[in-house]
Amino acid sequence: MEDKKTQTESSAAADNTPKVTGIGGVFFCSENPKEVNEWYTKNLGIEINSWGSSSFESRNINNPEEVNSLQWKTFKKGDPSFAPSKKEFMINYRVQNLDGLLTKLKANGVTIVDDVATYDFGKFVHIMDAEGNKIQLWEPKE
Repeated sequence: MEDKKTQTESSAAADNTPKVTGIGGVFFCSENPKEVNEWYTKNLGIEINSWGSSSFESRNINNPEEVNSLQWKTFKKGDPSFAPSKKEFMINYRVQNLDGLLTKLKANGVTIVDDVATYDFGKFVHIMDAEGNKIQLWEPKE
């Protein structure tokens, strides 16, 4: 059994296929983000951090040492972060091999909204899906 687990972990570590590996964040617009945040805190116990978001942590089932984070955040309705989408929500997908994924997306004619931005916690880029929903792709820094 131990050998099978080691092989699975090695295969997973060696897999660099450009793809989504999970959800990194859920973002939505509100008429009054402060009031909505207070409602979620009061009624659902969601604590809001100094960035105005909440962070939910989980472990990777295939690599329990890896802790992943999902960000939840409200934005003021009309916030330019959602443009050019007309929708009032955006999902952040955690990905591996962002550069390879962008090559694939460009070949498939997917609209890439901006250039890749690199921060201490990873690389980000935005794309549009088939129905005009803006999507944020995030490759966490290892």
